[in-house]
Amino acid sequence: MFRRTAVTALAAVATFALAGCGGDTPASSAPSSSASSISGTVNVFAAASLTGTFTQLGKDFEAAHPGVKVVFNFAGSSALAKQINEGAPADVFASAAPKNMDDVKDKGTPTNFVSNTLEIAVPKGNPGKITGLKDFADKSKKIALCAPQVPCGAAAGKVFKASGITAQPDSLEQDVKAALTKVGLGEVDAALVYKTDVLSSKDKVDGIEFPEASKAVNEYPIATLTKAPNADGAKAFVDYVLSDKGKAVLTAAGFSAP
Repeated sequence: MFRRTAVTALAAVATFALAGCGGDTPASSAPSSSASSISGTVNVFAAASLTGTFTQLGKDFEAAHPGVKVVFNFAGSSALAKQINEGAPADVFASAAPKNMDDVKDKGTPTNFVSNTLEIAVPKGNPGKITGLKDFADKSKKIALCAPQVPCGAAAGKVFKASGITAQPDSLEQDVKAALTKVGLGEVDAALVYKTDVLSSKDKVDGIEFPEASKAVNEYPIATLTKAPNADGAKAFVDYVLSDKGKAVLTAAGFSAP
């Protein structure tokens, strides 16, 4: 009698323990807002000056989330803001200036994630003998600037105004990469681009720092879109950019903290 009672009691304890383990399993394996809830394509609209770093971050993000595809649209921030407002299917917008982010109607709360400073870019060897910002007022020099509505153009305008210089550009480009390309091809003697752009093209251009650049430091905001087709993917990508891994890639490219 005692033995049968003991066996029954042990069986009850074992059943209770198994039930307890079964009850804990869903809690420990419940999907978080990580890889298990992310799928599909994440459409990222990003400033042209982020081309190199975001391309790398996209590859890293895809490696961390198998099956997810990141598709980029790189252009001038003003053009991207216009496209988004006209209904382009964007999940994330990363702008090179707060103003262009402010122009976007349906956005979440932006976060400034990096800052960037202007630098003079010249062809290798500096054949135009550019020495500083004052050369941008010399009509004998061939100069490229970003258009005023583009963040790098707006920053250039601030620098020239603070320095009392009237620039004499030969061309106004719609994004910073276009201005940099003209320098790399030797089509102009100099252009005002970002420090990060000079670093990314150091095999084709030389950079000249100038003290007046401190008058216009650009802060870059990033945000998900409230009508994002892939809201979970958008949030995950923004979180990745803001993570330590994301910051390491951006810092290595020459970006500074906001």
